[in-house]
Order: sequence, then C-alpha cells, then structure tokens
Amino acid sequence: MMAHSALWRDVVLLLAAGPLVYYALATVAALRFFRGERGRKLSDFSPPVSVLKPVRGLDFGSHQNFASFCRQEYPDYEILFAVNDEHDPAVAVIRQIIGEFPERRIRLLVGAEQLGTNRKVNKLARLAREARHEVLVLTDGDVCVGPTYLREVVAPLANSKIGAVTSFYRGIAEKNVWAELEAIGASSDFFAGVLMAQWTEGIHFALGASIATTKGWLGKMGGFEAIADTLADDYELGFRIAEAGGEVVLSREAVWTMYPAQSFRGFWDHQVRWARTVRLCRPLSYVGLLFTQGLPWVLLASIVAPAVWIAVAYLLAYFVLRFSMAWTVGVWGVKDDVLRRKIWLVPLRDAIHFVIWLASFSSNRVKWGSVEYLVRKGKMVPVGGADARGTNSAAHVPGPSK
Repeated sequence: MMAHSALWRDVVLLLAAGPLVYYALATVAALRFFRGERGRKLSDFSPPVSVLKPVRGLDFGSHQNFASFCRQEYPDYEILFAVNDEHDPAVAVIRQIIGEFPERRIRLLVGAEQLGTNRKVNKLARLAREARHEVLVLTDGDVCVGPTYLREVVAPLANSKIGAVTSFYRGIAEKNVWAELEAIGASSDFFAGVLMAQWTEGIHFALGASIATTKGWLGKMGGFEAIADTLADDYELGFRIAEAGGEVVLSREAVWTMYPAQSFRGFWDHQVRWARTVRLCRPLSYVGLLFTQGLPWVLLASIVAPAVWIAVAYLLAYFVLRFSMAWTVGVWGVKDDVLRRKIWLVPLRDAIHFVIWLASFSSNRVKWGSVEYLVRKGKMVPVGGADARGTNSAAHVPGPSK
C-alpha cells in the first residue's frame, strides 16, 4: 500500500515538473525569435495595399485606432471600412476620420451579403471584392498600429511561398482588474504557446488582430466564403492557407488591441466562450494545455512532496520560471505595457485560467448577442432555428495553445 502511494506521489512530482520545463523552453523560444527578428533587415517590398477593416460598434479607443491607419509611412494604400448597417455608431467616427485625412483613400461600405453565420467574415468577403489591390491587410476594429506597421507586415510577402503574415498584440486596458487580467493572459501565456509552435512545428494558424495576405492565397484556400460559418475565422484563415501550401509567419511588429472595463460576469463569460472556442477548434491541443499550467501542478506537488524542501523548491521554481517566461515573452518581446505594470497578477490569472479551462468542457455551445450556437466541426449552427443575423466572430482566436 505504501509502495502504491509512493508511486502516485512520484508520478505527480514528475508531471508537475512538465510545466516548469515548458516555461523554460518558451523563454528560450522567445529569446530566439525576437533576437533573430530584431537583427533582420527589412526588405524594400512595398506594393499597393488594401487595408480591410470590418467594424461593429465603438470602444474607448476607436478614433485613435482608426486614425493610426491613416498615418502609415507607406507609399500607396487604401483603407476600406465595413459596417453591418448605417445605424452602427462607428459610422460617425469613420466619416470624421475621412474628413480629417482627405489625402487618404478611405471608403465606407454598409451591409454585406449573408454568406454564413459569421458576420465579420461576411463583411470581409465584401471588402475583398471591393479592394483595388492584390495585397490585403486584415485588422479588427479595436486595433491600433504604429507608423511602420504596413511596411513591416507586407515586406515578408515578397517571398511567394509566404501566404500570410500575422502579428502579436499588446494590450491597452482601461483601469479595471478584469480588463487587465485579459490582457495579461494573452501576453504572458498565450503568446508563449504561439512561439513554441513557431519553434517546433511552424505556424498553421493566424491571429485575428492582424493578418496580411493576398487575393491569390485567399483564392487558393477557397475565399472567405469557405469560412463564413466558422467560429474561429482567424484560426481557420491561417490554417487553410497553410493547408493550401502557404507559409504562415509571425511579424516582429506587434499591434495594440483594446480591453474595455467589464464586470466579473462579463470577464467570466468572455473567457469561457474564448476557451470553449479553442477547445472546439483544436480539442487534443486544448487538453494538452493542462500540462502547461504550472500553478495547479506545483500546488499538488507541494501537498504530496515527501519533504518540505521539495515542496518549497517546486513553488520557488514556479515563481521564478513563470515570471521569467512572462517577462521575456510579454514585456521584453511583445512590449506589453499592461503586463509590465501588472506582472504580479500573473499567478492570480493562472489560478482563474485553470478554473476556466475546466469550465470550458461543460458545453459545446457558445452565445453571441442573443443567439446561441452549437459548434460542430468548427462551424456554428443556430440552436432551435434561432435568427443568426446578430452574430459576430470571436476576436483574436488563437492557434494551438490558445
């Protein structure tokens, strides 16, 4: 009996070391990627570009976000906005931007053919048809960029083998702990998984905040029509371009995305929906995330440890390696200011994230607006024949590790 208990104790201690090894490897992956990219000279490839921006509603930074695309140090580009209807509050701000930047070619499109349940993709399909140029840059409405953004994300497309270029995103959070925890989760944890994927197997997905591609690669993957019913449209876009033979690469140029203040219930609902989306897109990878979550494992290891010094060693290793990974990936690599200021919240975020990971298994349904969907093979099916016209896609849905 004692031998049996000792065996289980040793198994727990061994498994608890797994996330610690992962933290160390992810730190190395971040050092490898960002050092290499920062030493790389940018090519002069700068063809005409169409920037596609599907928009729904406003947030606390909408004017700043939209204006940032008008200040690009790039020779020739147009910006196309699309909204669902003329009553969208974003319309007034977009028209204001058009007036403030008369030198820019900016168009506003209202409405889109309903190709599927994902209204963001419906708008993207119309935007792509209206775009004048071969190179397309897709960004969400809550994204803000620096002046060299277009040069950075378009330059890799000079290589015809590259089908898409996608970007990390830094957080701009309102003063609210739940908004800050969302930002911290992306920069301290999710991006580590992205970098590990890039290092070990290559990128086979895209991050929705920013994707640069071409009409040619969109055609090879079946166009936006092929993903009009999918929940994780950004993941599917990158995955299908990779399946069509295109290489998906990470840009060294990160963008900013907004995290508005919210209640705990709003935070919980959004995080569970986001986690469930990942689970339904990549179920095996999602289960594997359990072995990258250090906090629950080291707590369990400290409970079963045969000596106090072993328990202390596990806890100390968690704090040292977890904070090292968070700082290297999110602060030094992505330059996320929210994480820099609030890095001490990482253990709290990890504790909540484990509970959310468990909660995501409770259902295969997600709710957008007033419509509930059953997700089958990555596609959204309205429950009970509900009206799907209010649906909008999840933002920033990840690849293998998110």
